[in-house]
Amino acid sequence: MSTQEAGVDLSTPTGDEKRRFPAFTKKQTTTATVLALLAWTVAVFDYGLFGTLLPAMQDEFGWTAPEAYAINTWIAVGTAIVCFGIGPVIDRLGRRKGMMVTVGGTAVVSGLTAAIPTGLGFLSNGLLIFVRSFGGLGFSEQAVNATYMNEVYQVTEDEKKHKRPGFHYSFIQGGWPLGFLLASALALVFLPIFGWRALYLMATIPAFIIVFLISKKLKETPQFELHHRLTELEKSGKTEEAHALARSFGVEHSSTSPLKRIWEPELRRNTIVFSLAWILNFFGIAIFSVLGTSVLANAKGVELSTAFWLLIVINLLAYFGYVFHGWIGDKIGRKRTIIGGWIISGLSFAVMLSPLVESSFLIILTYGTGLFFLVGPYAAIQYYMAECYPVSCRATGLAFIGAMSQPGTIIGGALFTIVATAAGTGAAALWVGAVGTLLSGFMMMGAKHVDAVMREESPHDIPA
Repeated sequence: MSTQEAGVDLSTPTGDEKRRFPAFTKKQTTTATVLALLAWTVAVFDYGLFGTLLPAMQDEFGWTAPEAYAINTWIAVGTAIVCFGIGPVIDRLGRRKGMMVTVGGTAVVSGLTAAIPTGLGFLSNGLLIFVRSFGGLGFSEQAVNATYMNEVYQVTEDEKKHKRPGFHYSFIQGGWPLGFLLASALALVFLPIFGWRALYLMATIPAFIIVFLISKKLKETPQFELHHRLTELEKSGKTEEAHALARSFGVEHSSTSPLKRIWEPELRRNTIVFSLAWILNFFGIAIFSVLGTSVLANAKGVELSTAFWLLIVINLLAYFGYVFHGWIGDKIGRKRTIIGGWIISGLSFAVMLSPLVESSFLIILTYGTGLFFLVGPYAAIQYYMAECYPVSCRATGLAFIGAMSQPGTIIGGALFTIVATAAGTGAAALWVGAVGTLLSGFMMMGAKHVDAVMREESPHDIPA
């Protein structure tokens, strides 16, 4: 690696020399923002297809309902393993290459899913679980996005994005409902005509296009270039030179491995709090977002076809939940935004499930409000977490915590099944989904903001 890469002066500093990170131009920042949104939308498209197409796949593979649930659970376990492993890889490969790996991996997973044969019994099921577990690459794309865009917005010449990064990042994180809408819409049109395999093949095309565009249009962040150089110096035994170079940019150098770093005293508390909050919150995601049609149909008596269309509209509106929480997070603080959003969400779902809410209008209003404040705070929390971890372990921290969504899905799904069997869908949705969402908001009160991370890495605070 040269001492001058991507415009970063990585030569040995002299004395108390102070340096700035090179800036991203407005055009480069806009390109990065658009490609990050497209990458996340495409990744979610593949992730959402499995749940959307599961009934059709169940028929072709010959599963019973319990078998389908068991396979879905094992896929969640495999997804968690992949998510846990991808963070340290990204902290070594880089943000740009990390985005290419996650989106490219999504394309490969989609194509392989379409090719898995049926009729081979355990072998077919095992292949499906193995292949779909790597869907964790697509799910981890949001961790790469948050890491990359956090660093881009720190050094951008676009003052609007630099001053209001949460608001602008929220448009990117909104790719979650857009990806699910894309999966639902294409399944509605093409599933009866071409079958489920064709839909997975459709998912490969835009993913490969995005990888090509990323390789041509995006550049690595200067923060990672510096981190990579510091790591090289450390490996060469030039520890003092590494620390001197880090000091010249006003950042702190650590030789600790990323996975170990997130458990060091100054970061441990956030790692624990964020992880528990994600687990609890995914009780609500699993029940009200993934199983929304079942909740509306079984708990409130809404016709299944009506519930399907209601969720399409509600998810479309949920996109603006991301934008709202990104905007308000810049105004009042991301921690307050997350806490308030998830508490309001839990209370809204609890009201929706009460016997007092019977009219369609009130059901839509309370369910829509619950979903708005359930998913919207993810625009704030992704960026908030990126602010709380230094460059050396930022992707590892975000990917590790994001992987906690899978234990949340598994535990929440199991508790939901147990309670629903004993007391019905409404009671299960209330005591597992609504209460879990509410508790996740209170859990976030234990998080602390590492202000020094932003101060150390912001080029605007470093003298020339």
